[in-house]
Amino acid sequence: MKKIFLLYITLLSTFLGYAQVFEPVSWKTSIEKISEDESYLVATATIDSGWHLYGQEIPSGGPRPTVFTFQPNEGYELIGKTSEDEGITEDDKIFKMKIKYFSFKATFKQKVKLLQKDVKIDAQVQFMVCDDTRCLPPKTEDLFFSTGSSTSSKKQNSDKAEMSDEEASALLYGISNNDIKQPEEDLNSVSGGTNSSVKKKNESSSLLSIFGLGFLGGLLALLTPCVFPMIPLTVSFFTKKDSSKGAGISKAVLYGFFILAVYLLLSIPFHLLDSINPDILNEISTNIWLNVIFFVVFVFFAGSFFGFYELTLPSSWTNKTTEGESSGGILGIFFMALTLAIVSFSCTGPILGSLLAGSLSSDGGAWQLTSGMAGFGVALGLPFTLFAMFPNMLKSLPKSGGWMTTVKVVLGFLELALAFKFLSNADLVAHWNLLKIEPFLILWIIIFAGLAFYLFGKIKFPHDSPMQKIGIPRIGLGVISLAFAIYLATGFRYNEETKTFTPLSLLSGLAPPVGYSILHPNSCPNNLTCFKDLKEGLAYAKKENKPIMLDFTGYACVNCRKMEEHVWPIQKVDNVLRNDYVLISLYVDDKKELPKEEQIIVNRINGGTRKLNNYGHKWSHFQTVFFKTNTQPYYVLLSSDGKQILNNPVGYTPDEDEYLNWLLDGKEKSKNTLNNLFNQSDLLK
Repeated sequence: MKKIFLLYITLLSTFLGYAQVFEPVSWKTSIEKISEDESYLVATATIDSGWHLYGQEIPSGGPRPTVFTFQPNEGYELIGKTSEDEGITEDDKIFKMKIKYFSFKATFKQKVKLLQKDVKIDAQVQFMVCDDTRCLPPKTEDLFFSTGSSTSSKKQNSDKAEMSDEEASALLYGISNNDIKQPEEDLNSVSGGTNSSVKKKNESSSLLSIFGLGFLGGLLALLTPCVFPMIPLTVSFFTKKDSSKGAGISKAVLYGFFILAVYLLLSIPFHLLDSINPDILNEISTNIWLNVIFFVVFVFFAGSFFGFYELTLPSSWTNKTTEGESSGGILGIFFMALTLAIVSFSCTGPILGSLLAGSLSSDGGAWQLTSGMAGFGVALGLPFTLFAMFPNMLKSLPKSGGWMTTVKVVLGFLELALAFKFLSNADLVAHWNLLKIEPFLILWIIIFAGLAFYLFGKIKFPHDSPMQKIGIPRIGLGVISLAFAIYLATGFRYNEETKTFTPLSLLSGLAPPVGYSILHPNSCPNNLTCFKDLKEGLAYAKKENKPIMLDFTGYACVNCRKMEEHVWPIQKVDNVLRNDYVLISLYVDDKKELPKEEQIIVNRINGGTRKLNNYGHKWSHFQTVFFKTNTQPYYVLLSSDGKQILNNPVGYTPDEDEYLNWLLDGKEKSKNTLNNLFNQSDLLK
């Protein structure tokens, strides 16, 4: 158990301390001829210094072995098993057992019988690598082998794309990375100084706000029947267990810390995913069927909060952690914290699910999830610590009762409302055209009006106790819910200037865009003229001789909607966007399938390859390769020919004056760029 505990702490410190991407192993393939009809398929791994790749036979409880899978076809047959180099077998510092591993280089050979002259063989290798302090998650790489005339094909090396980066860029975008020049520092800014372009928004404020939301979620969880009654019980346990008051307080502080640690540990897998592929969290959050699953799960969570059934983890989990409590000391306290997390899951699970889904839908999902989990863990752990230090505070706590059931039901209505947010994500990304702004608003109005009626005592649920009178707090919440339902109804006001409904500030990123409408459809925000294809937008910009604003956005991007609905419509910003720029909006989560000729394998900027299957993949690849970032929203100002970045690109910029100055700065530099070109032309004459 001590090993498990130490492993938890090691994992936590490792993945909170390392945000970089590790690619310590690269693979190459070749074919060695044995006879006319037999050959070896050879896979060679090159391993970075200090890292270990493991053999194909590993004892139980050790790391993942290296496993080869060969796709069968009519051109060949496997002979025997895959062989490997001798390697090194010794005690592993992490797993504490004798394990065979390879350093620097490893060669694996698979003997095959060739049934045809020219054969193409697809294979996969699954492997895991560790150094002396940490392990990376298991990874799968595609391998390609070909014989005969195709031996030198571009797929021969598994770490190569189908075509060069230049060829891929020409096919997909009509420009190459080398065509686009960085901002020219000698161009004067609008204010007359040097480059006054706006810097990227610091992410710390976003992480702090997510921490705050997690903290609020933890406070709500404290008020539920699963958690609240445990405060006096556990505090009493700690203060009575030792004769020394100081010892009891120190253990209670440690208990609160371990509650925080348990919830931080839950975010570690998402850092693992993020380190393998920076786009993977975006892929997860915008996956159509995953969003549908989120919808179903949230409806299920709501049913649990309404009292129709109980949501619990397997009792065997609780039994195991309870056994661990008997270990005593620090380890026993850790298992007590783990027991609390498991026992309270029926109330905390839906709240954590909301936090998880919300973080995945945001920029920087893994770190935002960690921030949210930290806030949640602090809110849960802090009361146990404080009440242990000041036991007399327990007397001021309200008694458990029906009010906690009311809290659960209120959370149930909120879960139901959030469920439709994820169904809306799936609908937008898949272009189903089902849950547009009108039905979405109607559903939310019904939900919050229903919440108001519940709080006023007009609706009852299974666990509600008979009510003699309605308290003032409950009436107050009911009035707020009814007022919010009325506020939602104002979303049907028509805006003559934008030719759409009026967006609601409180629903930015939660509701579909107002242009996604049955009655007043509009494919571009605020009735602007926009292009959703790069080549078309570039051609139009050259024709009109106007600078370009590239808008890297997403259908499920919360901050993108906030910018489009609350910064872009401001008159002075709208005038510049409408009259002085060509807007090209590229949706990185668009799941519409690419034409077959564009579904190619391309190189990632951090190594490895990926296949572009849909338009979202195409625009995400364009953003990461050309601008070295994968965040949304992300705005880039280009010259009319698309070859000069006018000033530093910016992300989410809610300050309207800051955003306007950035646009005006790009406009001025666009004029200076044109003047320089004309002057150079005169000199040549």
